[in-house]
Amino acid sequence: MNVTDQTRRQFFGTSALSLAPVALSSLLASEQDDGPLPAQRPHHRPCAKSIIFLFQIGGPSQLDLFDPKPMLLRREGEPLPESMLKQISFAQIQEKQPKLMGSPWKFARHGECGATVSELVPHTASIADQITIAKTIKTDDTNHMFAELMMNTGWRQFGRPSLGSWAVYGLGTESQDLPAFTVLRSGMRPRSKGANYGNGFLPSKYQGTPLRASGDPILNLANPDGISVDTQRQSIDAINDLNRLRLQQTGDDEIAARIASYEVAFRMQSVAPELLELKNETPQTLADYGIDDPAKPSFARNCLIARRLVERGVRFVQCFHGDWDHHTGIASGLPQQCQLTDQPSAALVKDLAQRGLLDDTLVIWGGELGRTPVAQKSDKPNVAVGRDHQIEAFTMWLAGGGVKPGQTIGSTNDLGCLPTSESWHVYDLQATILHALGLDHERLTYRYQGRDFRLTDIHGEVKRQLFG
Repeated sequence: MNVTDQTRRQFFGTSALSLAPVALSSLLASEQDDGPLPAQRPHHRPCAKSIIFLFQIGGPSQLDLFDPKPMLLRREGEPLPESMLKQISFAQIQEKQPKLMGSPWKFARHGECGATVSELVPHTASIADQITIAKTIKTDDTNHMFAELMMNTGWRQFGRPSLGSWAVYGLGTESQDLPAFTVLRSGMRPRSKGANYGNGFLPSKYQGTPLRASGDPILNLANPDGISVDTQRQSIDAINDLNRLRLQQTGDDEIAARIASYEVAFRMQSVAPELLELKNETPQTLADYGIDDPAKPSFARNCLIARRLVERGVRFVQCFHGDWDHHTGIASGLPQQCQLTDQPSAALVKDLAQRGLLDDTLVIWGGELGRTPVAQKSDKPNVAVGRDHQIEAFTMWLAGGGVKPGQTIGSTNDLGCLPTSESWHVYDLQATILHALGLDHERLTYRYQGRDFRLTDIHGEVKRQLFG
């Protein structure tokens, strides 16, 4: 049988040039085809060239961080009014009349803009004049898994392309040595796992590539003992010659993506280890991010790597960190998460600004939902109270990428549970992020199963006040 008549998998399973010597088996096995993508022309002049999304898994409590409510303190212990109870969607609270709970932490105004920020996030307070705080983000599902999917894919079910995948599909990449969409993780993993950075029905070359925090950035990326760079190059050339023959026969875009993945993986063998090696960063930079041990995985380390990625032309970087899901023990759990994330988040914004990268990089901070203004009590004895999920109005902040800094957009009622100004639905946020990249969310479509799909489905409005 002629080699060109074999399937590629048959060939890889039987040939002396199988994937073991090539040392790229993990890329192939995971169907991860993040090859170099040509840069595409945007729909309009962009405000940003790249995105860093600091995704806080579990739902940070906006009422304890960015949206102080003195009325909650004055009325603490009173039942939530019946009129509001009917308008709020709880996830776990079973009480017929849950009790109001104010924030035990102090708030103060910061910067020339006078943004009100909690004492729990003093470093974020120090960049108040560089960020915009949006207080009325709204989503559709109180379940973490589906709210994650909603925020990251625009759909509450599995199978849709992620925000990062849409961005790369629309714009390509400026980096030929690294994946266009890169994922960094610390703490817990998202409940909906890889779907948050998956390609869905888009070609697999658009999916996010997770980088491991320690060891090889991608498993099996390094050459095995005895395999030189020249031998590696010859092996990949041989494999891709066969792939090109098959591509000519079938016209399958996935084969083209596979060819590109081998090429970018070959270059990553030298680039990726250097990317994750922080020894060339100054001691002051490490201290600014709060990194004590450059080799130890952490959210702080991921924030610094995110800056290094956008420096190298990566289009979309998503840093997942958790857990902010404080149904119980919020008095201890919330400060712990703030201690892990506050300093590096602010340091990232300052570092990007200092290096002239903030103007072209949109930084987004927030989770899939917020927390309620009432106390959630545990069924177990001696367990400290927390807050349940809130989806009607929660807070995120944005910086750089054309954002007009120093704004606070939106407001909530005296108890912090309902918006008193225009809501920003998740679809609006997604449309606005794409707009910053120069993409029209209504024009960025992909035909699948007989119709044109888009990230925002049939919804979404660009919130132009974000850009002043």
